[in-house]
Amino acid sequence: MELILQNLISPVTLAFALGMIARWVRSDLEIPSAVYQGLAIYLLFAIGLKGGVSLSVTPVRELIAPAALTLMLGVLTPLSAFFFLRSLGKLGRTDAAATAAHYGSVSAVTFIAAIEAVKISGMASNGYLPALLAVLEVPGIIVGLLLARESKGAGMKAAIHDVITGKSIFLMVGGLVIGALCGPEKIAGVAPFFIAPFKGVLCIFLLELGMVAAGRIQDLKSAGFRLILLGCFLPLFHGSIATVCAVAVGMNPGGGAVFGAMVGSASYIAAPAAVRLALPEASPGIYLTLSLGVTFPFNLALGIPLFLYLAENASKFLS
Repeated sequence: MELILQNLISPVTLAFALGMIARWVRSDLEIPSAVYQGLAIYLLFAIGLKGGVSLSVTPVRELIAPAALTLMLGVLTPLSAFFFLRSLGKLGRTDAAATAAHYGSVSAVTFIAAIEAVKISGMASNGYLPALLAVLEVPGIIVGLLLARESKGAGMKAAIHDVITGKSIFLMVGGLVIGALCGPEKIAGVAPFFIAPFKGVLCIFLLELGMVAAGRIQDLKSAGFRLILLGCFLPLFHGSIATVCAVAVGMNPGGGAVFGAMVGSASYIAAPAAVRLALPEASPGIYLTLSLGVTFPFNLALGIPLFLYLAENASKFLS
């Protein structure tokens, strides 16, 4: 309970809540699209830079097991989501596959929020996690699109190309390479811009996301009670397995909790773009409502602190 309250009473979570309140009370608060895009570019590139610096001082042998685990879960998670969405959610094949692609991919903002929650709790996380974030984003989308089967080859190729070259992957991987090549000493020159203001920029970004998520609340009526339950169950199910596995392969408790939040998250940036292109017949009212309107707030409020609690106990049990 203390971890949950600690995560709820934080600038990041409260900024998200303020955005939702602004939409509910019909405030005229609005963040221009260009500013929102600029904030997204800043956050993604900063994540890559920080991860690249950590990679530059991390032995390769420490990355092998976490990277293998990431790839494995990147394939298994969308398969699991597809099964539950078909059997319990009663979705058709196309909608189930499209939604599974979102749960197989990753939310970079959930990752950032988890990193901040770990810091607030006084724990450390593994520095190579941004590299795993980049690895995790692509396989789940590909598997989800393949599960649809109705999608045409040309649309599939274009969608996969857009995912790989899209801004999320491009900026994070580019930042990783720059950070890894430059190392801590050279990155120190730009740290006052990319490191120090990071939390403040994140708060403004989440303020906008709160308003977007609040706008999706009305879609929950059409999503159905079963799908809403799945939107809470899937992150808990996937994230718990990922947290325990991460600790088992050598990540510290903080890193395991962040990894669990990554795997338990649902993409609402890269995946929607790919799905719209390859599966235009899939319903955005389902996959966007679940990923942004249900799973994202669930992880911010309950998922992340639960993964922290699980990681701490898993570490004690396995030690």
